[in-house]
Amino acid sequence: MNANGKPVEDAAPWNRLIEAVAVSQDREAFAALFEHFAPRVKTYMLRSGANNASAEEVAQETMLSVWRKAALFDPSSAGAAAWIYTIARNLRIDAMRRERTGSARELGDEIEETVDDSPAPDSRLAAVQSEQRVRAAMAQLSDEQIRVIELSFFEEKAHAEIAEQLKVPLGTVKSRLRLAMGRLRTLLGDLS
Repeated sequence: MNANGKPVEDAAPWNRLIEAVAVSQDREAFAALFEHFAPRVKTYMLRSGANNASAEEVAQETMLSVWRKAALFDPSSAGAAAWIYTIARNLRIDAMRRERTGSARELGDEIEETVDDSPAPDSRLAAVQSEQRVRAAMAQLSDEQIRVIELSFFEEKAHAEIAEQLKVPLGTVKSRLRLAMGRLRTLLGDLS
């Protein structure tokens, strides 16, 4: 779903592939999902601060989870990309917790207290408020601009791919993206 609550047009093919994996363990459907999402998940992990080996491991684990949990996918609550990236994010968090726990064990019994790493209440409130502001700002963009932002940033498609998918000139894609980002910068000035 985009920021205006409208369904994303191109989620259906990915949703159908996940359904094929869930219903009949369709290996070809899974191969198509893997080919598309595994490199994107790895890139997402690298951008999240993971090293190359960890990013690769999380990408592999994510796709394995997609295979195992395909029956749990509900296209009415989230698109395929959102569902897969959520799995990846959760696996990354689990991996980071394991790393921290392993490091603490290496230090031995000297560590008796556990430090609360959760964000302070004021940080959580600020994050929620920031998210609300971003959602409100996105709602002020045109549907075309929102779609280009979704494809570029959330689906990590190249501008040429977006132009081909939307059947518009490359210059139009770049212009929509530039105008959308400029509008968001104006609306969210103090947030950046």
